[in-house]
Amino acid sequence: MKGLFITFEGPDGAGKTTQVALLAEYLKELGFEYITTREPGGTLIGNQIRQILLEPSYHELKGQTEILLYAASRAQLVHEIILPALEKGKIVLCDRYIDASIAYQAYGLGIDRKIVEEINRFASSNLKPDRTYLLDIKPELGRKRLIERNQKNKKHLDRIEQKDILYHQRVYQGFMDLAKEEPNRIIKINADQPVLQIFEKIKSDFHFFLQSRLMKGELSL
Repeated sequence: MKGLFITFEGPDGAGKTTQVALLAEYLKELGFEYITTREPGGTLIGNQIRQILLEPSYHELKGQTEILLYAASRAQLVHEIILPALEKGKIVLCDRYIDASIAYQAYGLGIDRKIVEEINRFASSNLKPDRTYLLDIKPELGRKRLIERNQKNKKHLDRIEQKDILYHQRVYQGFMDLAKEEPNRIIKINADQPVLQIFEKIKSDFHFFLQSRLMKGELSL
């Protein structure tokens, strides 16, 4: 049996985590078996790596180190959690995946995209998402949301969130380029609208995509 691997992407402040939770609740109502997870993290080892990657004080962390740490967390998540769930026929909802590494590390940090892709092909055993929902929000608005949210929750911006607006603009361009390259996989949705309106678009597309895969016999859930 093969499940379904769905990822959520977008600039910081796009609202991915909220949409993952809403789709998970929808799947629960439909009676599908599913799991939700996130990157970096999602495993005991990955969560330790996440603390290093996002620690606000680690300004000396180098680009090469960042790529390898993200890939290490991803390797653990894919092989410990995602692949076993897919083999059991479950739907996997993941908050960020390889597209994020391309956007943040190749575009954001300016590291050769081929290197980023090759490292992650190895880390993931070339596992690709079946569908990706890209929440499209301009970096200026995303940053404004982040600051407001963190002030409300009395939290500080993490190491990635602290980077300047030019970095986040490059990341945004990376996501836009990926969406143009793979329009059949990456569904771009305007994230500058009410949460439930965004979810209705995701739910509508997901329902159509799920039914088409089931009818073609490409999916067994």
